[in-house]
Amino acid sequence: MEFQMNQKIKFKHNFELLEKARQLKPRLNTEKVTPKKLVRIVPNQEELFGYSVVPIAESVTGLSKMLFSKGQRVILDLGDHHVGNFQVKIDSVGSPMDAPLWLHVVFAELPVELGTIHEEYNGLLSSSWLAEEYLHLDVLPTLLKMPRRYACRYIMLEVLDTSPKWKVAFSDPAFIAESSVSLDQVVKLNSGDQVLDKIDQVSCKTLHDCMQDVFEDGPKRDRRLWLGDLRLQALANYATFDNQQLVKRCLYLFGGLTTEDGKISANIFTQTEPIPDDTFLYDYSLFFISTLADYFEHYQDQEVLRDLFPIAQQQLDMALQLVNEEGEVEIDSNWPVFIDWSQEFDKSTCAQAVVIYTVKQFLELSNEMHVEDGKYREKLNKLTSYAIEKLYDRQRGLFISGREGEVNIASQVWMALAKVLSPAENHQLMEITQKELFPITGIATPYMYHHVCAALFETQHSAAALDLIKNYWGRMIEYGADTFWEAFQPENPAFSPYQSMAINSYCHAWSCTPAYLLRKYLK
Repeated sequence: MEFQMNQKIKFKHNFELLEKARQLKPRLNTEKVTPKKLVRIVPNQEELFGYSVVPIAESVTGLSKMLFSKGQRVILDLGDHHVGNFQVKIDSVGSPMDAPLWLHVVFAELPVELGTIHEEYNGLLSSSWLAEEYLHLDVLPTLLKMPRRYACRYIMLEVLDTSPKWKVAFSDPAFIAESSVSLDQVVKLNSGDQVLDKIDQVSCKTLHDCMQDVFEDGPKRDRRLWLGDLRLQALANYATFDNQQLVKRCLYLFGGLTTEDGKISANIFTQTEPIPDDTFLYDYSLFFISTLADYFEHYQDQEVLRDLFPIAQQQLDMALQLVNEEGEVEIDSNWPVFIDWSQEFDKSTCAQAVVIYTVKQFLELSNEMHVEDGKYREKLNKLTSYAIEKLYDRQRGLFISGREGEVNIASQVWMALAKVLSPAENHQLMEITQKELFPITGIATPYMYHHVCAALFETQHSAAALDLIKNYWGRMIEYGADTFWEAFQPENPAFSPYQSMAINSYCHAWSCTPAYLLRKYLK
């Protein structure tokens, strides 16, 4: 998917809604984390990404006695993934300090990031996202407090140069971790299945580390509020931390920053005053309706519904402009459909299903608001009729997509979630999907795998859904995940949508949903 640049688009600022969002900004909880041990990262072709972690000291108590000169390094292991700021005391030992310390500090979520840190970077995203700093320190001793926030488990301190006359000593390293919630708030799953319980634990940790002053998509990179991620994070949050304030804040941020014609951006930058991005995704705009509907279902918050219903209605009205007289969604390349990072499948039938899915949610909200909804019901009937008459291959029992009549798993999943067919036919749809389209290939993210699992659960294929959760999210844990990743293809584990694993996010919001799925469907 190409980068969008829509710099001529102008945004409105609804200051009343933005003020409500500002007042809901949380105070972050902090925790001082002492690194658990000192380690080395060594090449190991038996490991998934070619590197393994070897302990060299089971605590950091002896760190202050170790001296480092040019070209030497030490790696601290926090013992788990954390988000926050790093600090360490640094001193010189030997003759007077006759030259600055040139220090390289690298923060890594996985060992492979440290193993390949000196390789040339050729990824699609800016190299400025690589989690490393080069520092010149003129005066020692000092307490180095890194001003920038990082997401990591491993921290490498590499001495690039000093002087032949003195060496460097590090002591009292500490990582000040932060989140808007505490893991102590979550009731453990206790499913009776150790694998599922571990997956749930890692899911909750993933969500915890992404819950900052907004629901971030990933604390390593982007660090933004993305609408597609928010929808899934909010569902997981309701089942775990149940933080109403943060969901409400994020909804108000999106509602307060629309284009002049009312369209919602796919994401918002929130580090300073909130700034909407000039990126727009068709399905993400519609998922504002879903996020509002899910929020209202959980909290019955009439004020938020009254404030944001008109904005939800605007998203639907604009989306329906792409529906032709037959009831077909005609995708506009200027308002692309995301569905998944993978570009290996046609997404037009998914778009049709997402519109049907969100119109149904909108009708529930309009009923609550006592708004006339006849035209939306008429559109829903047209959309559904087109899906059944033109897209459903009754002979195969599957939906086709695109002009070539492609059959892909995403189309079946989204049509199942949209409940276009009867419950019995929906069950059969996912039955045939498993027979013909499993094992899954060509899907790039846990975001889409979530929807596959949800469709299986919704169509009474719970055993298959649980197996998929174990085989997909469980595989990441087998590969060493402390938190779940942005992108993962089991058939191609080194996949990166940005053509470099170094820039991938290994703690990503849309990957946390087993915590929701297991609590909702595991009975």
